[in-house]
Amino acid sequence: MTSGKKNKAARSSVAAARSSVVAKKPKPWGTILAVVAVLGLAAGVFGYAYARIDEKNDREAALARWNPSEENKDPSDGIQGVLKKEYEAGKHVTADQRVAYDMSPPIGGPHDGVWAVCSGVVYETAVRTENMVHGLEHGAVWIAYNPDQVTGEALDKLKAKVDGQQFTMMSPYPGLDKAISLQSWGHQLKLDSADDERIDQFIQSLRRNPNTYPEVGATCDSNTFDVTNPPAFVAEAPGPDAVPMDGGTTDPAETGGTEGAPTGAPATGAPATDAPAGSETASTTPSS
Repeated sequence: MTSGKKNKAARSSVAAARSSVVAKKPKPWGTILAVVAVLGLAAGVFGYAYARIDEKNDREAALARWNPSEENKDPSDGIQGVLKKEYEAGKHVTADQRVAYDMSPPIGGPHDGVWAVCSGVVYETAVRTENMVHGLEHGAVWIAYNPDQVTGEALDKLKAKVDGQQFTMMSPYPGLDKAISLQSWGHQLKLDSADDERIDQFIQSLRRNPNTYPEVGATCDSNTFDVTNPPAFVAEAPGPDAVPMDGGTTDPAETGGTEGAPTGAPATGAPATDAPAGSETASTTPSS
């Protein structure tokens, strides 16, 4: 009897000891906190990604009204402040000639036979105007900016709209009378801020819009234009020997719309217009 009681007491003592050990074992707070942190981070990353996707979808939906269509061939007519002007296409000058442009920056007229590469290039230095204008004739949008006014975050925002985007180019334009000036063939919009929503509207409306530029099917790439060392911009006003706006040498291939076109591309000429050459209009319809 005594032996049984002793065994029972021993077992009770062992069980009590084990319970005490279990009771004294600390909770793994470090592991718990780590798991919570990982879950929180995952939720944050997912939420951020979802918000960015949602923001992108909203932006694309807002820009949809600026897509050219058969019913609305030039959506830029609805952008407040856009200036429009007609120019004869296909007039070339040589590399040592300057053009007495009627606009600054110019949006059309005689230009160099070699176009500035406009396949999403952000030029760090100002580029010769006559080459940039030829890029406009190929359907590109050119963002020019005053380097004394646009720097830092504002400059980065503009670069993000151009870098790697086909039929888009950007360069500083010393002496520009506004912070930013957007150009496409026959179109211009000058702005004060890189946050202005009209920048995206202008690009959406006019970049490679087949209704608004002469050389439909032309390319923005070029084997004869050095992107790393482009011809320099000349700030001084053209002299008396400059080529006038009605000057230049006509290039038959370019006026036919086939210059620089990829093989098999349609030879489409300049779109028809009711406005006489040299006519100028400015849109005053407020943007929404």
